[in-house]
Amino acid sequence: MAKVDKKGIIRGTAGSVIYRGYRDMNIIQGKPRKFEQTSASIRASTEFGLSSTTAAVIRQAFEPAYVHRDGEAVSRSTQLVYRGIRGSLTGSVGQRDLHDADLESLIGMDFNMKSRLSDVLQVSQRVERDEEGRLSVFMGALDAKKDLKVPLSISKPATKYRLRFSLIGFNFRKEYYEYLEVKDLEFRWQAKLEAREIRFETRPEADQLLMLSVSLMAYSETRMEEGYVLLNSKEFSPCAIIAAFHAEEPGEYPASPVNMALNEAQQTRGSSINNMCYEGNRLLRDQERRKEKITMTTKITTKQRPKEDESKVHCQPGKRVLFSSKR
Repeated sequence: MAKVDKKGIIRGTAGSVIYRGYRDMNIIQGKPRKFEQTSASIRASTEFGLSSTTAAVIRQAFEPAYVHRDGEAVSRSTQLVYRGIRGSLTGSVGQRDLHDADLESLIGMDFNMKSRLSDVLQVSQRVERDEEGRLSVFMGALDAKKDLKVPLSISKPATKYRLRFSLIGFNFRKEYYEYLEVKDLEFRWQAKLEAREIRFETRPEADQLLMLSVSLMAYSETRMEEGYVLLNSKEFSPCAIIAAFHAEEPGEYPASPVNMALNEAQQTRGSSINNMCYEGNRLLRDQERRKEKITMTTKITTKQRPKEDESKVHCQPGKRVLFSSKR
């Protein structure tokens, strides 16, 4: 039932029409109808939902690194993950996840576009992985005065900077991620650093997809002894993913909800391992069940379809037909 409010705007439903108000306007629209999805539309919606939940896990895992993200980081990260999954060369639509994706789309992903890492930190960085899976970052020489493009509101009070390299291992099929190692490089505001190699000693598990981020934090001194205040804010908090590597053995897709059991090696470092709030595996299972249901419905419909009478003459439109008369 629709009613007129105090402002003279009609609100509510009347039959198949919905009345609602927006500012000073009265908007009339039809009720949404339920459409039967095809197998193709189900696969497409599953893949987008999987991208969304995957991006949410990545943002959650790197939250200690980026400190402050911008408001559009959610949609931006989802789009980049979706692009990577669609660029997969190993899996088909509706049967793939980030372990099958083209990870190049994630490299360079900023968590805060108001202070992009590539704009703020103008120093070359190269990441390599050795035969045992360990990572090394080769960073060029850094002159803090010239190579850090920091806004005056930050550079004026800043007395110290910190470059943080955060390495995280993910397994979306086992639904966990692990904080593997963090490397910090601290220097004064006027420092000049030589080119160097930053080596991670942690050897990742074979089932872990690796992501490495770099973030820059600025600090000002306080009157307290050896006290510092973090200056990063929503306007300045540069952090980006600079490298991503596939897992050597990601494992199979789970056929049922995951109940993660830590092995003996993982139990010794259990505090660094986190369970994911990840819905991707459930979406893939639901998609498979819906696909089987559509297939079964199609088979039943085909069986119940009445057979055509072969004695009937089928006439094509526009074709001349001769009728013989009996004498």
